[in-house]
Amino acid sequence: MRAKSPYAKTMGFGLERDSEGRPVLTMEWDVSKSGRPGFVHGGALAGMLEAITWLTLEDALPEGDKPRIKPINVTISYMRGAREKTTYARATIERLGRRIANVEAIAWQDDPAAPVAVAQMNLMLARD
Repeated sequence: MRAKSPYAKTMGFGLERDSEGRPVLTMEWDVSKSGRPGFVHGGALAGMLEAITWLTLEDALPEGDKPRIKPINVTISYMRGAREKTTYARATIERLGRRIANVEAIAWQDDPAAPVAVAQMNLMLARD
């Protein structure tokens, strides 16, 4: 299964589900995602965290309730360098209100308990 957005297609993100049924993005390493020698570019990690946030939020909304999602605040913390191998990301919705959502996303390589990057996102849900 592949993620649907044009950005996700360009980046080659894969889409899986974890044991709880939540979406998990995968990003295979290739030279187009390289930053400093031996590591994944921070922008590729940030884009992956943003994409999994959107996917998780859209997945949690009821069918027929698809508001425009607009970022209010995004904070990304890089915990350690991501090496040249497959990277995974998943998100957890901390709060889902009528107009605001707060989501935390993590990216990891070998162990989800040792993330390479973490994002905190506050999003506006713009309904017509």
